[in-house]
Amino acid sequence: MTVPSDLETSEQNSDNNLEQVSAENSITPVADDFIGSRNLENEFLDELPDEVEMSLFDHLEELRQRLFYSLIAVAIGVVGCFLTVKPIVQLLEVPAGPVKFLQLAPGEYFFVSIEVAGYCGLLIASPFIFYQIALFVLPGLTRKERGLLGPVFLGSSFLFLGGLVFAYIALIPAALNFFVTYGADVVEQLWSIDKYFKFVLLLMFSTGLAFQIPIVQVLFGVLGIVSSNQMLSGWRYVVLGAAVLGAVLTPSTDPLTQSLLGGAVLALYFGGVGLVKLLGR
Repeated sequence: MTVPSDLETSEQNSDNNLEQVSAENSITPVADDFIGSRNLENEFLDELPDEVEMSLFDHLEELRQRLFYSLIAVAIGVVGCFLTVKPIVQLLEVPAGPVKFLQLAPGEYFFVSIEVAGYCGLLIASPFIFYQIALFVLPGLTRKERGLLGPVFLGSSFLFLGGLVFAYIALIPAALNFFVTYGADVVEQLWSIDKYFKFVLLLMFSTGLAFQIPIVQVLFGVLGIVSSNQMLSGWRYVVLGAAVLGAVLTPSTDPLTQSLLGGAVLALYFGGVGLVKLLGR
């Protein structure tokens, strides 16, 4: 048996070291390429496509133009609703049941018609208004934020309509039934048409705004402002806030209507928490 000399041993060690270094050097470029590709992907998502420099006056001019188009759409919607306001008024009177309405002052029904047409015209023109808002803010958004714009506007519209339907089907009949039965054996139910429609329209639109809670939660979650766990940890404050919101948004003082709206707010909030959780936030 031949014993390797010290020189041969050192040469073998040096060869092994060279192979190890070459292997590490071959791995390093792959890792660098992977990290570089991830950075490029993030930069691609965060970049502003079609970015054009605009002065402050250009922004103000564009804002003025978008507002002008929105006002034209609202005016068209209001005029169209005013021309067909009678069926709308009759539809909004349905939750009152057998209650009779009185015109207590000259022109009261006329001004009620204008008010109803104004609310309905604004509702009809709201998709076009959202479109103008999107066109105004779109140039300043990244690709990732642009991807959120469509679902947010679509979800907001559906939730607002859901709030109107919920108020019309559940909140308004419950509140009116409470008021009718409370004084049925004492007073005859003859209501002012102006006061009635102020009550109905305010309750419907405030409920529609309250139904926007999940949209706000999703935006906060996606933008990394608040996580789903943080939203869930503050449930005690949410319950208190729902009770306060139900008392503030409902124009009536009956506990049933406030409880229904507060319960809907809680359901929407926890539904929004679940949605944020599904998004991995």
